[in-house]
Amino acid sequence: MEDGRRAPMAIVVWACTTLCLVSSAAAFSHGASLSACADMMPRHLRVQLHSPNNNYITVHTNVSFYFPGDKVTVTVRSTRDFMGFLLQARKVSNDEIAGTFVIIPPGSKLLTCFEDGDTVTHSDKSLKRNLSFVWKAPDQPIGDIKFFISIVQSYFVYWAKIESAIVAQRG
Repeated sequence: MEDGRRAPMAIVVWACTTLCLVSSAAAFSHGASLSACADMMPRHLRVQLHSPNNNYITVHTNVSFYFPGDKVTVTVRSTRDFMGFLLQARKVSNDEIAGTFVIIPPGSKLLTCFEDGDTVTHSDKSLKRNLSFVWKAPDQPIGDIKFFISIVQSYFVYWAKIESAIVAQRG
């Protein structure tokens, strides 16, 4: 190829690469995609997974047991700012997503992975630290549950499936 054509071709390649990266980043700035429902993993390019045991995030509940139909307050606390998250309740017995979120904080939105409102994600990329949610258990018995959250600190750094203590079902 002539030297006169290499420069314009390089500019075209650079522009296409930049546009692809920008559009990919923008796609996740308004929440996780449905493709993250099953494994709770971000779909960013070249993300770096950090050990769930070595994080700055904790997930707490206001109760250690619940009855079918009960509402449980779930609090996420972090010592560092983060931009994105994906939160779910899952059955201990088979890891299925369970229940629905009925109260969510600003900067978040409900997702439908298997049932309306069974998952919560971020709705913008504002920095977050402490979040509170209210989850409603199904009216029928589902067994013990845990809450799981995946946190995206930045586009390239995340923690997947940080878990709460078991919340045992009664009744």
